[in-house]
Amino acid sequence: MTETLKVYPPRPRAESTGTLRDFASELNPQQAAAATHGDGPLLIIAGAGTGKTRALVYRVAHLIERGVPAERILLLTFTRRAAQEMLSRAERLVGSNSKRVSGGTFHATAHRLLRRYGQAAGLAKDFTIMDQGDSADLMQLSRAHLGYAAKSKRFPKKETLQYVYSRHINTGISIEDVVRDDYPQFVDYLEDLGKIYADYTRRKQERNLVDYDDLLLFWALLLEASPELGKTISGLYDHILVDEYQDTNVLQARILRGMCKAHSNITVVGDDAQSIYSFRGAHFRNILDFPKQFAGATVVALEQNYRSTQPILSVTNTLISRAAERFTKNLWTERTGGEAPWLVTARDEQQQTQFVVDRILELHEEGTPLREIAVLFRAGYMSADLEIELTNRKIPFEKWGGLKFLEAAHVKDVLAFLRIIENPRDEVSWYRLLLLLPGIGDATARAAIDAMASAAWESTAFGRYSPPPRARAAHAALVGLLDGLRSGPIQDEAQVAADIARVRLLYDNILRERYDRVEPRLADLDQLQTIAAGYPDRATFLSALALEPPQATQDLATGTREENDCLILSTAHSAKGKEWDAVFVIWAVDGWFPSARCLNNDEETEEERRLMYVALTRARNYLSVTYPLNAYSSRRGADYSLDQLCRFIDRGVRDNMQRVALGTDNAPAVTEETANQPLLDLRALLRSRFSG
Repeated sequence: MTETLKVYPPRPRAESTGTLRDFASELNPQQAAAATHGDGPLLIIAGAGTGKTRALVYRVAHLIERGVPAERILLLTFTRRAAQEMLSRAERLVGSNSKRVSGGTFHATAHRLLRRYGQAAGLAKDFTIMDQGDSADLMQLSRAHLGYAAKSKRFPKKETLQYVYSRHINTGISIEDVVRDDYPQFVDYLEDLGKIYADYTRRKQERNLVDYDDLLLFWALLLEASPELGKTISGLYDHILVDEYQDTNVLQARILRGMCKAHSNITVVGDDAQSIYSFRGAHFRNILDFPKQFAGATVVALEQNYRSTQPILSVTNTLISRAAERFTKNLWTERTGGEAPWLVTARDEQQQTQFVVDRILELHEEGTPLREIAVLFRAGYMSADLEIELTNRKIPFEKWGGLKFLEAAHVKDVLAFLRIIENPRDEVSWYRLLLLLPGIGDATARAAIDAMASAAWESTAFGRYSPPPRARAAHAALVGLLDGLRSGPIQDEAQVAADIARVRLLYDNILRERYDRVEPRLADLDQLQTIAAGYPDRATFLSALALEPPQATQDLATGTREENDCLILSTAHSAKGKEWDAVFVIWAVDGWFPSARCLNNDEETEEERRLMYVALTRARNYLSVTYPLNAYSSRRGADYSLDQLCRFIDRGVRDNMQRVALGTDNAPAVTEETANQPLLDLRALLRSRFSG
């Protein structure tokens, strides 16, 4: 039965209660101007550390105090945690009324709207969400089904196919242009890619699956393809607020324009200087072109910095002032004191590592907790030597930017059991699960899936399937497990945790046989079971994990920060949004940071500049940038090379830094005379090549 849709007028203005806040006394003038803006589009250009979250929270509070019903406000962020933090702070300002504000990520909001309105657009309500890995796996099934896995010539792998498809959906760039720009070696296969994507789309429909990109695309289509649906959904909210607008892609900007059809009450906060996610589809022009896309927009710049010392800001202001396109802003602070950031010249990677570790220990001895110190780098492999030295010296550290918790094979294995109970048509999860079992290989797994598909994916179809003799024991065990899961929890506790406990009766032994490093993997599953206990049912649990996955087991850790006092190693991308008392940026060398693969493209080079800016602006009190003069690494295409300092740290930037040359004993020579003395002895370097 088709859902009948009615368009309701906006609800009556809520009566504001209590004493109105004095925004001018609680905010600086620019923050107050942003928070108390009236109706119409507003762009808040918020420099690093300028209190953009505070401005956005106060804007929510101001709208509620002004009489806008809280449920008519939509706050969009890029993490659930960010939305929860903002709404919690708003509650402290205006009371529990703010709890009715709709807040969350783009994908979570899309998911909520699709569950509510999707049936009216032909989307079954009980769809399952695939993450990026699942999407690639389904792409592989289409690839194999069409015979491309057996090609004698090199053919795009499933990850490549998934990347091209996702980039096309999120950016609006044609498949042909994505392939020509990123994978020119595959241009002859454009017609074949079209066939695979058509089969992939068919499989998603038949299996009732939705991928990440579908969530946003379907939201946009609900707004655009049906006048009735579009009017209903865009009429849900009177004000839309968006955090980190520089990270939005073309599709998200399209959604926002659709949501503002009935009004122009959109507030976006962002920093063009921190737009660093083009590889995820983020579109730098979204924030630059906001005043054009939303006519009559007011632009407010936040420039007072509450994080860093002025010497650090002098360096970062100079560095970003060289950007080809930007909103002009000059960050300043009322903080006094602070020393100029260090620019440290090391002989090679080993000397760079020794300096960084020695200096970290010095700062720690002076009272800086390890958790307030971070070492940042362009790519994960650049910290290898540092990790060895930290381990040798027994300095605890945590690395960000590696394998994510839900991408771990053993975690995905367990979730596959739950997913096929929720959606018996989930071909990807069936395939993954079947290959876990002894005696079942690719051919047997495909035969079993075909048998279930021919039986219209009935819940009992797998039990009726007759496996080969070698797989009968495994088949019987799995049938028994699935029947038990369908019958409900086995003990008086949260259903999902009980489900995982039952799965592990079968799976833990499989894990011990298939994987190395068993104990950490079992600990991950313990954590997964703990998380599951907080959810009322499987569908809610699986959707939550797909929409806002924990990045690592550390995200789930309990205990105080003091108990987890460890140094942070992080890629610059993963450090965005964070801050530390002391920051070390290593490998500030052309070809390393910035990355060599970006230097032949002006747009990518500019993004590398912004990435360096993000790294440097993480520091509150102490900043050190190091670069080794020599590199011995096969990654550079030769055993030995002479390095050149990062091109973004030009003379103007260096004039605001202390030059530090490391001696043979690694003691930094930080003196006023250092800048006027030679930083290296070229003839000595030449002699060293032949003297051993």
